[in-house]
Amino acid sequence: MSLINVTNLTFAYDGSYDNIFENVSFQIDTNWRLGFTGRNGRGKTTFFNLLLGKYEYTGNTSASVSFEYFPFHVVNKENITLDVISDIFPDYLHWKLMRELSLLEVSEDILYRPFDSLSYGEQTKVLLATLFLKENSFLLIDEPTNHLDINARKLVSDYLDTKSGFILVSHDRSFLDNCVDHIISINKTNIEIQKGNFSCWWENKKRQDSFELAENARLRKDINRLKDSAKRTSDWSYEVEKTKNGTTNSGSKLDKGYVGHKAAKMMKRSKSIENRQQSAIDEKSKLLKNIEHSDSLKISQITYHKNRLAELENVSIFYGDTMVCKDVSFTIEQGERIALIGKNGSGKTSIIKLICGEDINYTGIFRKGSQLKISHVSQDTSHLQGNLTDYAVNNEIDESLFKSILRKLDFSRVQFEKDMSAFSGGQKKKVLIAKSLCEKAHLHIWDEPLNFIDIISRMQIEELLLEYSPTLLFVEHDREFYKNIATKIFEL
Repeated sequence: MSLINVTNLTFAYDGSYDNIFENVSFQIDTNWRLGFTGRNGRGKTTFFNLLLGKYEYTGNTSASVSFEYFPFHVVNKENITLDVISDIFPDYLHWKLMRELSLLEVSEDILYRPFDSLSYGEQTKVLLATLFLKENSFLLIDEPTNHLDINARKLVSDYLDTKSGFILVSHDRSFLDNCVDHIISINKTNIEIQKGNFSCWWENKKRQDSFELAENARLRKDINRLKDSAKRTSDWSYEVEKTKNGTTNSGSKLDKGYVGHKAAKMMKRSKSIENRQQSAIDEKSKLLKNIEHSDSLKISQITYHKNRLAELENVSIFYGDTMVCKDVSFTIEQGERIALIGKNGSGKTSIIKLICGEDINYTGIFRKGSQLKISHVSQDTSHLQGNLTDYAVNNEIDESLFKSILRKLDFSRVQFEKDMSAFSGGQKKKVLIAKSLCEKAHLHIWDEPLNFIDIISRMQIEELLLEYSPTLLFVEHDREFYKNIATKIFEL
């Protein structure tokens, strides 16, 4: 066992007035399996880069281990996979590599195929196996679940559960719950560490938030009561002081010493009330700083004139001579939320493209309602560039509603001035989802919409879909999400 100590870490990007981290201090045991959580843009990847020494910062970080970052950057993806592994880690032992690949259920033959011919899931598993060949290293694992199907996620999660000594960024709740024993969270004002998995941390956070909200309400009442009391006491003191030079109702002289003593006593009481009021205000100011505001969202789906929107009957899809899926049959009825699940490469995205009207080579029967309006969220965000205002205009959506939804999804106002090409992966996905929520459509089709999106935003989107019950066809590998949302599951 050894410790990683972070003391008074402060960092801001060049040209930025706001610190990403400010006087952050904590301690990590290198045997822990930490899940790393926080809203998009809070600085998870930035923190990894600070540990890796890529940026200058103030404060101190001490560790008796080196740090390794996943995913590795593969320069020559056309090389044989075994050569890619050798480039990353020249001194590896082959038997250890085979042991790790076996645990990840990867066959040996892929080592002799070009790396870029492997599926995303296979590439992820190969790079993870290479990562765990490194000894005396603390591992920084950044979103390994993207592009992994449901079965692969379970396999990788079980694999990580047998390991130790890492920080794992993932927004998949089931994945985290299965393989971590501590949570490190980037909050609005600090970084904190708790023992337990994500569900334990989330329950503790909800309890803490509820306590702070109740305490805030109590203190607000106390402050108002003390304000009124202080005003009354001050008024009484002033009135008593005014009588010092007067007479009583019977015409006799007042005892000025008594009156002065009474006035001083009232002033002292007034001061005591003010001190208590200030103490309550100071106590109140310590609350609510880390409460995440996740306002409800709205959707503008329109009703189609028929109950059935689309139907596939024994549909098989081909790319050239290759069949990607065979004899697919299902219907989309109004009000249904259909989860399309299956292994990577089983044809989920191809079916979505067919329904969205792309030119796809298929056999079988496909029917779609005439003048059916579809709002599509694709996996690809690489086309996003330019500012949000122009994007709203070009896509003919209401700019104020579009930006309001992004604000609710934790975009800061300063983000609105940036070029979208500089957004994080999660922020780009939120742009596509916000656009879709602004579009008046009969059917929403979302293809892996949650890649890179933080957990709290996922919960917001869940609440939206449950409240408004839009007709939705979606592909998503987050088990918790599709279990909570789907009214029907179609597995390829």
